[in-house]
Amino acid sequence: MSFYQRAGPMALGSRLRQVSERITQEANKIYTLYSVDIESRWFPVLYALMQEDGRSVAQLAQQTGHSQASISQIIREMAQRDFATVGRDASDGRKTIVTLSAKAQALLPTLYQQIADVGVVVEAMLKQTEHNLWKALDELDYLLMQQPLADRVNQQRKQRESQDVQIVPYTDADEDAFRQLNVAWISSYFTMEVSDYAALDNPSQKIIEPGGNIFMALWRGEIVGTCALIKLDEARYELAKMAVTPAAQGKHIGWLLGQAIITKGRELGGKTLWLESNTLLEPAIRLYQKLGFQKIKGNPSAYQRSNIQMELTL
Repeated sequence: MSFYQRAGPMALGSRLRQVSERITQEANKIYTLYSVDIESRWFPVLYALMQEDGRSVAQLAQQTGHSQASISQIIREMAQRDFATVGRDASDGRKTIVTLSAKAQALLPTLYQQIADVGVVVEAMLKQTEHNLWKALDELDYLLMQQPLADRVNQQRKQRESQDVQIVPYTDADEDAFRQLNVAWISSYFTMEVSDYAALDNPSQKIIEPGGNIFMALWRGEIVGTCALIKLDEARYELAKMAVTPAAQGKHIGWLLGQAIITKGRELGGKTLWLESNTLLEPAIRLYQKLGFQKIKGNPSAYQRSNIQMELTL
């Protein structure tokens, strides 16, 4: 069994590179077959200029999908081998204009024949395959543009690691952890305020007994996060004191805590869930938006650091 059979789709990049290298080797043989002394990597630029000669580096980059740096490198190689002429745009001296040299122009009839022959052969090969590779590559490229592969893998990693997370109700034994998590989080960005201490000192009395709730997040048995649901009145609750240790961030813990708070707020008969934060905390704001919160114009805050208020209809 080959490496690719064992690794499967996980080795997609390596498999594509292997096929690409094989095709590149064959392409070089084909150029030799037609007595055309060019490099196969020049083909995108060469073909674009065959369609419309006299293009800028930016235009060639846009048409071929290559970076301008890559196009510039290819153009330099072509110019050194007398296959391209580089000049300045008559109307805009800042633009570099690339044209095919006389040497390249003389090869065009042969190149057109070669391209036609290759096209017939590749079409015939694709018809022999069960799956149309050309269309599949278009589909794959579209999916990667919608969401890069690294982002997709990171999302999968977070989902897998979140399976080891437990969201459990607060107990009096968690008082120190609740306080330490919040003090550490607040102090890393802001300064602790009087209102912070009022909520963190004796949370059972200040938050739970008046009708609120607190959840603790455990990852593999260790407390790594917390969040509180504070009762404001019979219809309104506040999502507050969400904190996650830096080492546990990226495991969907904030999302799971937020979901637990929303669910509890509904169970308690709340109509709206309110919070306040600071726009400096961009990941937190994105999390709240993902949970369904929307920015509102609320009353003056008890916290100096607060510059945004958000609300969710339960």
